[in-house]
Amino acid sequence: MFGIDLLSLVQLVGYPGIFAMIFAESGILIGVFFPGASLLFASGVLAAAGVFNIWILLTGVIVAAVAGDSVGYWFGTKVGTALYTRPDTRFFRKEYIEKTKLFFDKYGTRTVLVARFIPIVRTFAPILAGVGSMTYKTFLFYNVLGAFLWAGGVTLLGYTLGRSIPDAEKFILPLVLIIVGFTLIPLAVHWWQNRDVTPKQ
Repeated sequence: MFGIDLLSLVQLVGYPGIFAMIFAESGILIGVFFPGASLLFASGVLAAAGVFNIWILLTGVIVAAVAGDSVGYWFGTKVGTALYTRPDTRFFRKEYIEKTKLFFDKYGTRTVLVARFIPIVRTFAPILAGVGSMTYKTFLFYNVLGAFLWAGGVTLLGYTLGRSIPDAEKFILPLVLIIVGFTLIPLAVHWWQNRDVTPKQ
């Protein structure tokens, strides 16, 4: 995808690389552009081909997702409202915070769960949960539930399709593009619902 052989990349980084990227994308600013969903899906397909052990893979990605969100929450509690005045960088833009805040305004505490399936927003949701002083008990519930549904669910989807479709790894590009497309649907719907419809003067 985009000139990158995703299957080769996943095999190259192995378990440590997969877990590290899922950890980073779940709540650390540098992980905002990591290919979370497509990485999980490709890993599941490779597990079906015998490259990875599906149980080690599932356990690792779920734990990494929970741990990453927890670190993001902790970061949010420490940084607080200063995050809103932070200058834009390569990995951080104020517009990301504003988009995530809109999700919190709409979904409340459930944003931690919903955000798992939305690129960029999933990285900033745990941080804003910490900024907003959401209790850790409430946060942890949605964090763990989201990790099972997103990290575990997308990985299992890749594994299931890999077991059902002969030589599924040969079709990884279109399959990944479909997965990415589905993950972008909530973001597109949210943008459409919140677009500026004020008529021009």
